[in-house]
Amino acid sequence: MINIVLCGGSGSRLWPLSRKLYPKQFYEFFQGESLFEKTLKRNSKLCSKTIIVTNSEQYDLALNQINNIDIQNNSFILEPIGRNTTAAVTLACLTLEEDDIVLVTPSDHLIMNEEEYSRVLNKAETLARKGYLVTFGIKPDSPDTNYGYIEACGNDALSFKEKPDEKTAWMYLEKGNYYWNSGMFVFKVGAFIDELKIYASHIHKLADEALKNAKTHKPLRIELEDMLQIPSISLDYSIMEKSKKLKVIPSDIGWADLGSFEVLYENLKQDKDSNCILSDGVILENSYNNLIISKDRTIAAIDVDNLIVVDTEDALLISEKGRSYKVKEIIDKLKLHKENIVKNHIITYRPWGHFKTLEEGYRFKVKKISVKPGGRLSLQKHFHRSEHWTIASGIARVTLEDKESILSSNDSIYIPLGKIHRVENCGKVELVIIETQIGDYLEEDDIVRIEDDYERVK
Repeated sequence: MINIVLCGGSGSRLWPLSRKLYPKQFYEFFQGESLFEKTLKRNSKLCSKTIIVTNSEQYDLALNQINNIDIQNNSFILEPIGRNTTAAVTLACLTLEEDDIVLVTPSDHLIMNEEEYSRVLNKAETLARKGYLVTFGIKPDSPDTNYGYIEACGNDALSFKEKPDEKTAWMYLEKGNYYWNSGMFVFKVGAFIDELKIYASHIHKLADEALKNAKTHKPLRIELEDMLQIPSISLDYSIMEKSKKLKVIPSDIGWADLGSFEVLYENLKQDKDSNCILSDGVILENSYNNLIISKDRTIAAIDVDNLIVVDTEDALLISEKGRSYKVKEIIDKLKLHKENIVKNHIITYRPWGHFKTLEEGYRFKVKKISVKPGGRLSLQKHFHRSEHWTIASGIARVTLEDKESILSSNDSIYIPLGKIHRVENCGKVELVIIETQIGDYLEEDDIVRIEDDYERVK
């Protein structure tokens, strides 16, 4: 079985933790582990290969996290722009053989009962080998209006239902044969392609053309103009709601789609006062039922109840629990006045480590660059800026044109505009560099990559 991991989206309902270039599946909610990492580790026990379909802007972040875990035999398909799940799944399937069995999973779902998960996957694989398209219906434990529903009779899927109002959701719960739509599927590639040709033949044709035009070096990169030609439509709408070959497996696997802070609160550990705290620096006095998330700042709360407090280095969200769905309205306002805070965190992740912008102003920017042991940046140059590097800690091997230097703590070097350069952590501990950029343009796209260990372009 081959796992196709869908890793797009921005997770905007979890802002300011989740942002366009750092969506919720990459945030380390679980003792330093992300939903993306948990998905790959869980499915790698059951699948021989992993194909990750993600936005090209999130590739560095995904690659960074894969390097943290022991996942073998993985590959990427990079989309320049998201076109929903039909496009993503079709692109992945067209790279496989017709007899391959695939497990399609989002990367941002939590599954607590892995033993039961393995059991239902085995049942799904049996049905898939008979030519069925199989989905998983999650047994609902509440009349939740945030999910779509599947009406079933045994393993037969009778209908798909849109997100209902509360009255309708109660009716679904009472009837007992309605399940939350998990968005996970198992099928044989050939069976899927056959259904695709019946119900969405234009998507099959356009995706096939996009793959023929894609850059063939790893990772596989789809061209923007080809991606834009593919209609943006979900797999449910394009095929699953129409197919006569669909089966559903009722599943009680401890599943949760962490799509809001309220759902996150319910699925994380709470203390004796029903507070969920993701921070070492929170002090509470007579406070109950709160979700408080912070990285470094000390937070003190007195006589507060039922609040969501999410603190990052550049943004603070405070909401009454049960009202955080309104964060989308906040994001719409931020896009008009401060769009970058919706897109980026102060910390930007790369396969070799990460960097943090400390200060910026007219014609200058100061960064803290952290490189993992053995990691090295691309061999590169800039057209619009020069750089001054000071080693704060660790040992660096610096290439500047045709010369190499070994630098350690308190050493510095000047990188003139237009000169080819590279830095590598040749020590056994993290390398930390303070970089000062000077120039008339200081954005990240002023990088020309000559060589790159991680096969990135530009």
